Amino acid sequence: MTGRITLMAAAAIAVVLAVPAEAATARRGSFGKLPDGREVPSVTLSNGKGVSATVIAYGAALQSLVLPDRAGKPADITLGYPTIDLYLSKPQYFGGTVGRFANRIAAGRYSIGGQSYQAPVNDGANSLHGGKTGFDKVLWTVASVTSGPTASVTLRYVSPDGDQGYPGTMTVDAIYSLDESNALTIEYRATTDKPTIANITNHAYWNLSGEGSANGAMGTLVTIPADTYLPTDSGAIPTGEFRSVAGTVFDFRTPHAIGERVRDASDQQIVFGRGYDHNWVVGKTVTSDLHLMARAHDPSSGRGFELWSNQPGLQFYSGNFLDGTSSGKARRIYREGDAFVMEPQIFPDTPNQPKFGSAMLKPGETYRNVMTYRFAVGDGAK
Repeated sequence: MTGRITLMAAAAIAVVLAVPAEAATARRGSFGKLPDGREVPSVTLSNGKGVSATVIAYGAALQSLVLPDRAGKPADITLGYPTIDLYLSKPQYFGGTVGRFANRIAAGRYSIGGQSYQAPVNDGANSLHGGKTGFDKVLWTVASVTSGPTASVTLRYVSPDGDQGYPGTMTVDAIYSLDESNALTIEYRATTDKPTIANITNHAYWNLSGEGSANGAMGTLVTIPADTYLPTDSGAIPTGEFRSVAGTVFDFRTPHAIGERVRDASDQQIVFGRGYDHNWVVGKTVTSDLHLMARAHDPSSGRGFELWSNQPGLQFYSGNFLDGTSSGKARRIYREGDAFVMEPQIFPDTPNQPKFGSAMLKPGETYRNVMTYRFAVGDGAK
């Protein structure tokens, strides 16, 4: 499938910022306190090319990603709040780590070894992103911080047996690292003491023209090297079909602006999702090596990225439910279509759909989801 991506599309993110390399650094800080008095640590990773990523311990969330444009002007390109109070009062998954099971489980029900389990229902009739108090709504511990050629921070959370209805005590590490080639890697690792299910990913919202820009994200050119996607029912649960993207608004094998077809009501899937909120089948199983998941490029600023991961599915969401009730770091209201999300993961509702493979994590095994954003600036696809 990758061979079908044109060389011209690859040029969208092929030009790396030409600034002399310096050692990447990691700087500790504080993002305020929770109502119970616990401090929320923050860590900012920076390299010598003007790129920085700020991670907060609440939700192990990417709170900021600063990237210069083609003129060298920096901007924060991920949605987020300026204070911890807003993360608590108006949760939107901004940059958060979502789990134990990212995306949806039909009716929140699944079984392991013949025993039934119930996760909280928090998205209509279904369970979304781990339930009402998923990994994005808890305080993680900063386990380590490292500077050097690659700067990194490791955050850890121990989810107790029965947390949100999931069996087993699960220990999760979220590792953020930034190098001098402008690659931000987010890696999730998890272990358990009882058989359970796992699907952990990051829910960063991207607006490559800047999170405070009035341009929104609908002009972003997106490429996804997938021949099929997973259609859903009206509740966003996959039907089990692997449907060809050919001849549909879901065909991103060559670059298309997000807004070009996002309102095409002739496709019932767009009506169901109020836009794109579907899983593209980039592979069939989790792999040991990373493969290309997507490309994104903003023609107005020149900013773009390649997204690589070891996961089979890519949930691409066009910001359909940003409703103008939240304002971000630039004190601008976030509206529908102001950002997009790309989440590498296993397929939604996998525990209930044998054709999708397995979501099982057993004692002695290590769950691993690695995603790398290779940021760059260029003139884009022609």
